[in-house]
Formats: sequence, C-alpha cells, structure tokens
Amino acid sequence: MLRTNLSTRPFYNERALHGVLGITALIVVVLTIFNLTQIVLLTRRQSSLSSQAAAAETRATELRARAVRTRQSVNAKQIDTISSAAQEANTIIGQRLFSWTDLLNRLGDALPDNVRITALRPDVGRDGSVTVGMTVFAESVDEIEQFMANLEQSTAFSEVYPISDEPVEGGGVRASLEGKYAPAP
Repeated sequence: MLRTNLSTRPFYNERALHGVLGITALIVVVLTIFNLTQIVLLTRRQSSLSSQAAAAETRATELRARAVRTRQSVNAKQIDTISSAAQEANTIIGQRLFSWTDLLNRLGDALPDNVRITALRPDVGRDGSVTVGMTVFAESVDEIEQFMANLEQSTAFSEVYPISDEPVEGGGVRASLEGKYAPAP
C-alpha cells in the first residue's frame, strides 16, 4: 500500500470554514435587515413627532397671542374689584364656617372655677386666621393668668396676652384678653 500523497495539492477540509462563514454572513444579513427596519420605523416616528411638535408650537403661538389680547382687553380696575369681592366672599364664608361650639368647648375646658367670660368676639381675618378677643372676670389676677396659661397649653390657642385689666367695685378684676385661635379642621 502506498502511503504518499500523489495529488498536486494537498486536501484540506474546508467545509467547517465555509459553514462558519455562512453562519456569520447570515447573522450579518439578519442584523442588517433589523437595523434597516429600525431606521425606517424611527424615521417615521421622528416625522410624526416633528409634525406634532410643529402643531404644538403653532397652537402655543395662537394661545400666547390670545392671552396678550385678553390681557389688553381686561381692565385692571375690574380685576382689583373682582379680587376684593372674592376676598370679601371668602371672609364671609370663613365666618360662616366658624364653629362656635368648638370655641366654647375649648374655652370651657381651659376655664378655671373662679373665672367667668363676660364678652367674646372672634375676628376672622382676610387670610383666614381667627383672633379671639374676650373680657373675663375673676377674683384675682392670678386666676386670669392661670386661664391664659390653660389656653396656651391647648393646641387651639396661641399668643394669648392681656390687653387691659382693671379692678371692679365689690372685689375682683376685669381683664380684656386677646389670642390667636386655630379651630379644629
């Protein structure tokens, strides 16, 4: 048996190489098709978004022009009048929503035994804050101070201070107090 190769060129197994190259070419073709479809889809989306952006810009320009015309047509005095009327309405609504029951319950809880409230007037400000003015009668100034301390300890009252106090004939002290009241929501 003859063991030498008599061919003019040696035999090489090129099938594996051709298979790898074919698979690589197939992957390149698939990726190219994918990229082309993405380019087409993104181009369509970009043109759609560009047209929407142009329409939005046109609409914004129209709205700005309309706002300028509206501002020019509105009288500043009318706005001030309407604003003050709205504030007045809000004040009236705030006074209407004021809970006398809650206020009197809180005052009753803070009231010492020998102190009496003789006058009470809540005042609702434009900003919605409530200031309560009251006139109290007690046998001594210490009792009035105790009442003020009780009010300060509650969560509803703050900045309670005396405005005036005077002795009363027959004994006792009458004092005018004022403090901020934050009603329960």
